[in-house]
Amino acid sequence: MKVLIIGNGGREHAIGRKLAASPKKPTLIFAPGNPGMEELGSCFSVAPDDFRGLLTLVQVQKVDLTIVGPEQPLVGGLVDLFEANGLRIFGPDRAAAALEGSKAFAKDFMGRHGIPTAGYQTFRALEPARAHLREMGAPIVIKASGLAGGKGAVVCMTMQEAESALQSMLGPKAVFGLAGSEVVMEEFMEGEEASVFALTDGESFVLLPTAQDHKRIGDGDTGPNTGGMGAYAPAPLMTQELLEEASRTIITPTLDGMRREGTPYKGILYVGLMITSKGPKVVEYNCRFGDPETQVVLPILQEDLLELILASLEGRLDRLKVSPPKEWAAVVVMASKGYPGPYETGIPISGLEQVQSLSNSHAIHAGTKRMQGKLATAGGRVLGMVGQGPTLQDAIEAAYEGAAKVGFPGAQFRNDIGKKGLARLVP
Repeated sequence: MKVLIIGNGGREHAIGRKLAASPKKPTLIFAPGNPGMEELGSCFSVAPDDFRGLLTLVQVQKVDLTIVGPEQPLVGGLVDLFEANGLRIFGPDRAAAALEGSKAFAKDFMGRHGIPTAGYQTFRALEPARAHLREMGAPIVIKASGLAGGKGAVVCMTMQEAESALQSMLGPKAVFGLAGSEVVMEEFMEGEEASVFALTDGESFVLLPTAQDHKRIGDGDTGPNTGGMGAYAPAPLMTQELLEEASRTIITPTLDGMRREGTPYKGILYVGLMITSKGPKVVEYNCRFGDPETQVVLPILQEDLLELILASLEGRLDRLKVSPPKEWAAVVVMASKGYPGPYETGIPISGLEQVQSLSNSHAIHAGTKRMQGKLATAGGRVLGMVGQGPTLQDAIEAAYEGAAKVGFPGAQFRNDIGKKGLARLVP
């Protein structure tokens, strides 16, 4: 079986690693891929937003299955195009992907179907939004409704922060472009976040291991939001009782609601949760595997990911089960100096060959490229150093052992990945 994975980041590298271990032994190709993926299969320089190029690639290469990594092609309707051409592809179509593509749509959808989430209002103009801010006060959460690369949600603890966020989205010098032309202003939710992943065929679903992401750039959850500076799995916060409650009150109603509205959701449904005193509530939906959460969820998934995907496409997911993980995993993201603000690329990376000698660590390429035959940085988030072990502490130590062996000038990473999880495991 020939499988195409679309994307060039850490999520896609992690998916490729998992599929490469499948008993089905698929032949992997990537578009466009990165240096890490080159070790797993063939890479073709076709961009994720080049729909016609991707269609031609699949037809010429006789690809049996396409897996979409990033959200942009899903929101843009790549699944619709492929299915119209009789091709097998894993992911939601354009209508279903609106759960991530428009936060305003997602909030309205949750309201229609009684799915627990924060109270909200949406705005398209600055002055009405500022008036609402004066009425609500801080803390408050302000989100760009469209796709903003994981950086469009701002938790504002002060009125000054909130005013600045509104200006950055609706003001004359808007930084998010069309993504921020509509803004969702939400009530601040007290609690702790966790990530839940449901792999679904539109009716049945199975849950993959839970995870907890670290969005802020600095230790102790300080500084601006990023695409994710690390994660660990499973999340001790998500007890079996909480998982069952989230399935009953959130995941099942979401899938039922999408189906009733004529837009059945198929693929991976990522649900970002806030565990509040009143139970789990939805922070956001994503229409694809999370990043960097995928880097820790897939290594501890005991089942064959390819078989789960095929079962979902063939409508037999209800016959499969996912066993609880037997190990723990943690990932430390190594980022460029200046990220999530402006940063330089093309900086040489050293030490990766030393990671290969470690038994419980491996490197995930997120933003790397080849320059004159040598590895260099090519993005804000450059590498994910993944550690595994029989305990969360072991996994964290293995991840940081890997990070200690790799370097590039200006590299930054958090030193407290998994700290909240460890605190919950203390008797």
